[in-house]
Amino acid sequence: MNLRFINTKMKTMRLGLAAVAIALATMGAQAQTQKHTDANVAAGEKAINANDFKSAVTHFEKATTTSADDANVFHLLGLSYYQLGDYKKANTNFSKAIALDAKHSSAYYYRAKANNNLAVNREAKVSAADRESLLKSAVSDYSKAIALKPSEKNLYQNRAIANRDLGVLTGTAGTANYNKKTATDAYNAAIADYQKVLSLDASRKDIQTEVKKATVYRDNLK
Repeated sequence: MNLRFINTKMKTMRLGLAAVAIALATMGAQAQTQKHTDANVAAGEKAINANDFKSAVTHFEKATTTSADDANVFHLLGLSYYQLGDYKKANTNFSKAIALDAKHSSAYYYRAKANNNLAVNREAKVSAADRESLLKSAVSDYSKAIALKPSEKNLYQNRAIANRDLGVLTGTAGTANYNKKTATDAYNAAIADYQKVLSLDASRKDIQTEVKKATVYRDNLK
């Protein structure tokens, strides 16, 4: 079975207001109740609200100088690049946010999503070995986010997706990445995370389907 690469740039969901909401949710209570004093940050947030991510990048790039010690500035810049489909620049800034705040769960989450998107995007100039590394990194970052926010079911679902993609990549016989044990372990981890989602929301028919699919993929490894 070949890895089903997709054009992730076309499929990336525009977050708009939700992007700012998620970013602000990572700040402390005091930061959430006060408007940012940096005009560049305020302008960047306004641009994100308007889905104008190119302008947001311009404003937040300036803010990295005027508010260089603010992890959320780099996170918002990363989100803006993410929405533009520039996952490498997004990851650079998510990493800077994490360097400033090791408990920035949203930065871990979006760095993981960006790495997963890069790994499965056939248009990206990424080697087979690097695709595997990106997926493993995504799994690791989702795990770090889960450690910080263990009740967030979307984290388990996205980690399951990363493990599923890793299973597909390493479970395809005749390819450079083929490793049956790695693929089996990845599918088992994906199934466990899907089941965790179901334990939090048993009504998810889509997740029930994903469990069945991952089980079939695992059981049919050659």
